[in-house]
Formats: sequence, structure tokens, C-alpha cells
Amino acid sequence: MENTYELKYLNLLAKEYKTVQEVSTELINLTAILNLPKGTEHFISDIHGEYETFNHFLKNGSGVIRGKIDIIYPNLSVTEKNTLAFFIYYPKQMVIKYKEKLDNEAYLPFIREQLIHLIEISKYVSQKYTKSKIRKSLPKSFAYIIQELLYESSSMVDKKAYYNAILDAIFNTKRERSFLIELSYFIQRLTIDRLHIVGDIFDRGPNAHLVLNKILKYHSVDIEWGNHDVLWMGAASGSEVSICNVLRISSRYNTLDTLEEGYGINLLPLATFANKFYGDDPCISFLPKNGTLKIDKDKELLVAKMHKAISIMQFKLEHKVIKRNPHFNLENRLLLDKIDYKDNTITIHNKIYKLNDNNFPTINPSSPYELTKEESDIIHHLREAFLNNDLLQTHVKFLFQNGAMHLKYNNNLLFHGCIPLNDDGTFSSLIINNEEYQGKSLFDNLDKMARVGYLNRYNKTNIDKDYFVFLWQGGNSPLFGKKAMKTFERYFIDDKTSHKEEKNNYFLLREDETILKMIYKEFGIDYNTSKIINGHVPNDISVGDRPILAGGRIYAIDGGMSKQYMAKISIGGYTLVSDSYMISLISHERFTSKNKLIDQERDIISIKHSRDMNLDREYMYNTDKGVVLQENINDLYKLLGAYRTGLIKEKLK
Repeated sequence: MENTYELKYLNLLAKEYKTVQEVSTELINLTAILNLPKGTEHFISDIHGEYETFNHFLKNGSGVIRGKIDIIYPNLSVTEKNTLAFFIYYPKQMVIKYKEKLDNEAYLPFIREQLIHLIEISKYVSQKYTKSKIRKSLPKSFAYIIQELLYESSSMVDKKAYYNAILDAIFNTKRERSFLIELSYFIQRLTIDRLHIVGDIFDRGPNAHLVLNKILKYHSVDIEWGNHDVLWMGAASGSEVSICNVLRISSRYNTLDTLEEGYGINLLPLATFANKFYGDDPCISFLPKNGTLKIDKDKELLVAKMHKAISIMQFKLEHKVIKRNPHFNLENRLLLDKIDYKDNTITIHNKIYKLNDNNFPTINPSSPYELTKEESDIIHHLREAFLNNDLLQTHVKFLFQNGAMHLKYNNNLLFHGCIPLNDDGTFSSLIINNEEYQGKSLFDNLDKMARVGYLNRYNKTNIDKDYFVFLWQGGNSPLFGKKAMKTFERYFIDDKTSHKEEKNNYFLLREDETILKMIYKEFGIDYNTSKIINGHVPNDISVGDRPILAGGRIYAIDGGMSKQYMAKISIGGYTLVSDSYMISLISHERFTSKNKLIDQERDIISIKHSRDMNLDREYMYNTDKGVVLQENINDLYKLLGAYRTGLIKEKLK
């Protein structure tokens, strides 16, 4: 034995595996797992609160389930295949639909036929997993029955009679509906082995809280934080600037229901304040962007007033954060003191612009960044509401526990936005606690500062939460990806030249071979086999945008899932799917509504644009999980040796 620490570890391991037989059994099991095909990974980014679309992608496996039906049942008609697919996607609704559509004599044989198909599909999707993994995925109420059906012997004399006997029992006990539903969910679970969300669960869509409720229960998921995610994380950490930004964006896209109904945060004080101070203000620049949503005019104007009120508070509160963090280099975002309140102009970079609005009832020109008493009360109320909201805190805690600034997974690099680069292609740096960081160390230390800010969220003097502001809009922020955020200019200046937000050099230089090799080396990934996967910038393959860059080394998978992009992006999102054979980029037709799809039994069209074939089929031993399994195997062999040499005694019963 190399040292006493290893012996101590093996003694701990011996408490779990008490005999040679137990160790040997586990070694055989782990070796079997190691030689199974790699599980299927799905990568999705920029959900932006579009719960129904996101949920549909999980239910249909981004079109993968329909493809499996084609393989298993080539002789079924297209209509029959579609019906079967929708029984997998939406079993509860489909059972109700056909219960109403068919009489009882036709309904029961029809459901029986669907169940037989579902059993065969279950067999197909479970064939590359161990029995142990299958058991963990099975619904408790039907675990034994499903196992019997999955593992019945191929040499069985009368398989049909065996099926019929089990199905008869299910129908005789009137459990066919429950069995069908659980079998469908079982297929959904096995279709996606690992879900990667590459940032921006939050933003302009209406139901981010429902997305998080869904992934809280998901069997295997990680999140690479997006700029909108850290905004909500900052708000839940008590960052007042982040809270204002969350409210401002929710007002801008008329998704305040997420806050009021989803999280139960009381916005009445803000609405009352906005009506009082902006009662006669048309707030033209602050009218919500409703997309396809119809809204009452009175409500629209109230939202606009709230929007303007919280924006002014945000611009004021940014002052303290920026002043106490000069290393953020955000001084150029302090603009309230650059306004000539008599002439109604502003000077930015020595250029004078006319403002389109002169109603600033809460700004004192001689002290423009000072909150009024009423504004201070509003901010105090909102901070307490965010800090003490149980559901929001549960969601944000989940984002911290299952998320990070970046992730290296199965030798691929996942991050939301960019790797900040200087004009010359070198890594941009930031000083954090008197140390300079760049490249991977910048990601790691910004990740650390976000966690520290959240852990100290109830400490009013905690300034680590300021890093959420940097992550949101800092010129060197890996999540923002631009050199300056022109929020004020977009609201108050009509001259659109002032609105331009210059992208980080990463987006200009990422296909340069020298720079790409530098990035690969910095993050410890293989230039010949690894992929960089990120989102953040919407692109539309149907109009010539390129989601696949640098000869297939970079996948930019923001496909405009948000309905707010409908005027700009013709597709409804991307999914990147990596199975044991290939990596496939799939674009999706824009999602309309669940009810419409169920009624028509016509799925959204999903098109594969790329099939990057693996040279050899990938097995578990090629994966991160495989590395851990191999380490476990090595440890168990050491324990086996310790038992056989008498160094550790077996604990025989």
C-alpha cells in the first residue's frame, strides 16, 4: 500500500463493499457500463422564457423520437406515425382526445395498439443502457411490469400471448391510461441522457419560472449562465442595479406577469409611484414591445410609466457601483450628469445630442444620481421582496448548484457569450481583488465572485454582488460580449448612431486558426476533436447566417426561440444533438401552440443541417463519466487486492 491515506480510503470503501464477491460484482457492473455507447446529449440555448417551445423540444427529443418511430415502424402510414408520436409527447391530452373521438368499442382496441407500439419503442430507446439505469428511470407504479416487457426472452414461444396476458390485466384493472402516460414519459426520459442549457433561461419571454420548475425535476442537466440569467441571480442576491434591470426588461417586453404571478412579487408600490410622477407623461420610448401579445391600452401606458420610473432609478443606482469599482471601466455609462437640463441635450464623447424627452420629475440637476425618498422606499421594498421570495431563491440556488460560467464536458467547451479578446487577439483581462485574470482564469474568478455575492446576499455592506453588474454590462464580460451597453441612448436619443453596440473582438477573430488554437489550449480541449458550443447572438440559417463556424469547431446555437424575434428570425430555435455516432445541428420550425399541434397531430418541422460523424462510435469510456467510472474501477481493484492479501478483512455475515 502506497501510503496510510490510501489505506484509510480503502477501509472507507470496504464499508460499502464488504466482501470479495461484492467488489467483484461491482467491478463487472462498472466494466459493463464503461463499454456501453455514450448517452445522447442535447444542447439548447437562449430559451428566453419560452416555456411551451422548450417543453416541446424535451418532449419530442428535438425531433429524435419521430425518427426512431420511422426506424421501428417503417410500414405505418405517416398519419399513424404522427399519432403515435403525439401519444409519446402529450399522452394525457391524446388520451382525452381519443376518448371523446371514439366510441368505447373502438377506443379500447386503439389504446391497446398504441401501448404495444410504445412497448417496442421503449425497448429500442433502452437498449444502450444498463438494467440499473433503466430501473432508476422507471415509474414506481409500473416498474415491475415494464421490466418484464422490456426483458422478456427473445426465445419465448408465444410472445404475443405473453403481451396480451399483461395487457389484459392492465385493461381489466382500468389502468391503461396511467400505464400509457408513464410509458410515454419513460421514453421521453431515455431519449435525452443529458441536457445542456447554454445560457439565458430568462429574458423577454413570459414563463422563465415554468422553465426552471421543469428543469428542477429534470434527470440530468447543467446550465452555462447567460447574461440574463446572472441578472436575475444578481437580483436574488440583493443587487439593486440588477433588480432595476430585471424590472426594466420585464416592462420592456410586457412580461411583468412572471414577477407578479410567477413569483408573487408585489409591484403595486412601483405602479403607484409611476402613476404619481409620470401621470401625464406619454412615455413614448417606454411603451412595451408586445410582439404578438395584445394588450389593453390603459395597461400598456401603466407599464410604460413603470418602465420609465425603474429605468431612471437604475441609471441613478449604477453610479455608486461604477464609482466604487473603477476597474469595471464603466465610467462612460454615467450619463445623468452629462445632461444639460435647460437645453435638453446631452454630451457624449464630445458630441452633443438632442434628447427626445424632457420629463425628469425625480432628477435633481445639481445631484442627478441621488434617489428621492419615494424612490429609496421603492428600492427597499423590491430588494426585500427579491431576497425573501422562496420560489425565486429556490430557482437561483439551483442555477448556482447546477450552473457555472463555463463547462468542459466530454472534451467540448460550453459557454454562453464569448471569450473576451483585445484588438490584437490576446485575452482581455480584469483585475479582481488586486490580481489580474484573463482567459480561463477570468471565467473561474468571475464565477467565484458571483457565488460569493450570492452567499453574502443578506449582508447590506456586501459589494461582491457588484460583479453581477459587471457580468451584465462590462466591456470585458464573457456574458455580455460587447464593448458598451447603450441603454440610455436607446431610450432618450433618436440619433441611431449613438445606439450602436460594438461586439467584442471574439466575434471577429474566433475563426482565426492561431487564435482558436490559443483558446483551445487555454481551456484544455483538443483542437482536432473538441467543439466550442455557445449561444447569445441569434442567427438564422435560412437566410445565410452561419451557426457552424471555424470548420465545424464552433457551434453558435441561438436560433431565436423567443417569439420577440419573429420579425427577424424565421426559425424557432436550434438544438445540437450529440449521440454515440455523430453531432447534428437541428433547426426547428417556429412553435405555435401545444393545442394546435395536438389537434392537427402535426409536429413542428425539424431539419438536420449538419452531421459531423465520429470516426469511431463513442462509448462511455470516451466520456467524462467514463473517466470517473475507470477511477472507481481502479479503486475497486485495489480493494480487491487488499482483501486477497489480507491487508483488509472481509466483513462476512
